[in-house]
Amino acid sequence: MDEEQYEYIPMPQQQGVPMPQKNDRADLIEKIKPDAIVEFIRQRLLGKEWDENKKTWTVNPSLQAQALTEAGAAAVANLMLGTSSINTTISKYKEEVIKARLKRIARDAQIMLIANYREFGIKNQSQFYFVHSIIFSNALAVLSQAGGGSIQELLKGTVQENRNINTEKKEPGRLKRMLGLG
Repeated sequence: MDEEQYEYIPMPQQQGVPMPQKNDRADLIEKIKPDAIVEFIRQRLLGKEWDENKKTWTVNPSLQAQALTEAGAAAVANLMLGTSSINTTISKYKEEVIKARLKRIARDAQIMLIANYREFGIKNQSQFYFVHSIIFSNALAVLSQAGGGSIQELLKGTVQENRNINTEKKEPGRLKRMLGLG
């Protein structure tokens, strides 16, 4: 019986290196929006609440005691944007860097709030601590994600491999032909 023999010849696209699917990674990065929380916090600092029915932010009278002015809310949001960015989230930071960044953002927030307390609408000490806690908590959450490199690891997990397989009919070897086996 004459059996056909096939030999598997892998044909890698780029030296066998898996290529990330740009769509998968881009979709994931698009879904990670650490800066979206900054806008949410800015609106809450203005004393507003999201109205699901109207799909708009509306003033909540019970939040007005702690509310900042437009200038204050915008300044706090701008301070948080440096930490709450996609670049920060997908980075990988060491614990020392995270601690130093948290201290700096807390110090900068305190200085900014004290120096501009009138323009920002700071009327009492509790507002000062309230804003400080929000900034610190947000920065801690984003930098902690970057600290473990968890988002970076998640992005690495989106790599998919494409391989082309080429099969060719294998001719019987010279020895088999000489012996009459092929």
